[in-house]
Amino acid sequence: MYKPIHWGIIGCGNVTEKKSGPAYQKTGGFELAAVMRRNAGKVRDYAERHHVKKYYTDADELINDTEIDAVYIATPPDTHKYYGLKVAEAGKPCCIEKPLAPSYRDGLAIQVAFEKAKVPLFVAYYRRSLPRFRQVKTWLDHNEIGEVRHLSWHLSKPPNDLDLSGEYNWRTDPEIAAGGYFDDLASHGLDLFTFLLGNVRQVQGISLNQQGLYGAKDAIVSCWLHENGVTGTGSWNFGCHTREDRVEIFGSKGKLTFSVFDETPLFLDNGQAKQELFIDNPENIQLYHVKNIKEHLAGNSIHPSTGITAVHTAWIMDSILGNI
Repeated sequence: MYKPIHWGIIGCGNVTEKKSGPAYQKTGGFELAAVMRRNAGKVRDYAERHHVKKYYTDADELINDTEIDAVYIATPPDTHKYYGLKVAEAGKPCCIEKPLAPSYRDGLAIQVAFEKAKVPLFVAYYRRSLPRFRQVKTWLDHNEIGEVRHLSWHLSKPPNDLDLSGEYNWRTDPEIAAGGYFDDLASHGLDLFTFLLGNVRQVQGISLNQQGLYGAKDAIVSCWLHENGVTGTGSWNFGCHTREDRVEIFGSKGKLTFSVFDETPLFLDNGQAKQELFIDNPENIQLYHVKNIKEHLAGNSIHPSTGITAVHTAWIMDSILGNI
């Protein structure tokens, strides 16, 4: 009989409520068997609402539970290395929320630990598995816009109420995320672009704090070069009047336009015809990502988002911020 893989979650906060936690429950062959959070009342409430049998306030107890086969780390990035090294030492497959770590150096340390332990490491860059971006990759692989020449991405948003209040927000704490929202949001797109167009070999950036609302950077621009010769540019500003999320991929025969975060149509213009295609995201947005983890562990395929790919994204991010 096939034995289900029992997963435990460290850090059952907001991201696990709908985006990821239910995906582990909906994937055949997986069972969400335990959750951990330091607050006893909150972890008990989560376990009861999501029908999880075990819950802990101590991560070590979950990691070393002999009935837990694999661990999903969903804590803020500054603790990913701390917990990740413990899971690697325990010899259990692991998925870590993105970004892999606050720095390339820490991300590399995590990846090396799992490589030495010969245990699979996955990172929650789930856009690599979403059908809408798989369609973009199919168009590119089929040369629908000819030879790809250049990619540009602009992402901006106004400051939110929490930013303006001056109250603490770990996403803009430079000790946890030096790039602020750039670390949290831009990592998704930059990782996606390497999935679509291949690794980057050269990257430069300028980063600063324009608003003075918090310690992290809030204005970043960059240019980069993929190994296949495709050029890229990006601008991310978190103090603009309006929100905008627009990616354009220019080819020798046409152009692709889409959004990284907004559920808007994909646009293909190859010079002969224009196509608009809307592809829904699943209710639990990490569902395909988690299903691909199952296929990888079953030996049926290689997952598109691993420690190796996430470390490359971390290198790009640190290079843009001037940390390398």
